[in-house]
Amino acid sequence: MAQTDLPLDVKLMTMVTHALVMVFAVLCLGALANWVLRHPVWAVRAIAVHGEVDHQNAVGLRAQLATQMRSRLSGGLLAMDLQPVRQMFEAVPWVRQALVQREFPNRLRVTLEEHRAVAWWGQAGGGQLVNHLGEIFDASPDDGDGLPELAGPTARVGEVWALYQLLDAELERLDLGIERLELSERGSWRATLDNGARMELGRGTPEELLARARRFTATVSQLAERYPGAVQSVDLRYPNGYALRMRGVTTVNEEDAKPANNTR
Repeated sequence: MAQTDLPLDVKLMTMVTHALVMVFAVLCLGALANWVLRHPVWAVRAIAVHGEVDHQNAVGLRAQLATQMRSRLSGGLLAMDLQPVRQMFEAVPWVRQALVQREFPNRLRVTLEEHRAVAWWGQAGGGQLVNHLGEIFDASPDDGDGLPELAGPTARVGEVWALYQLLDAELERLDLGIERLELSERGSWRATLDNGARMELGRGTPEELLARARRFTATVSQLAERYPGAVQSVDLRYPNGYALRMRGVTTVNEEDAKPANNTR
């Protein structure tokens, strides 16, 4: 009898049997794969830490994370979710980024990228630093005495760091540096130089602020010859000049000039 002539109930039973056999086969394959993935041969037995570890001790770092990682390491190298492992390493102070990779048969390779501190955020010694990419991170450097201070709205830390680099390079022409650069909530900029002088920059784009600083660095030497003394404050908010206060002398570079904007 041809298969097409089989009764309907027999055809249905044959189809169900085939489906059950396929399901059983899939379940067996899944169980076998799970057994393979969790076989002791794949158990993680070593973690190698590479990359930038200036502020980390690789042995101490592994010991510090051993307890947290024990539950995740028990699943075996192939079955392990590397995302939580990466997050644990990146939660360690000074670690900016961690790349976690499997090395067969039973080893993890962790490559670390550390923050490079370039400034304090807020106040020196406050526990928050800015890295070379303009990102805030929490840490305490071994020696942070030489770092400048940056301050302002947290969301604009990248702008503060970028402007600091522009202005500091320009002021270097006068052998001056910026000790503190601050952006107010209303958008006004103010700097404290490493000789103690205060510099009012006002509002504006980075290009406008840099142009004001260049006007100052290009002409202040001439004024210093006429009015010798230590610079106490500089106000660059004038449209065509600046006001300079020196010890015992107050002068305005542009006669009858008015500040272009107000920092208060």
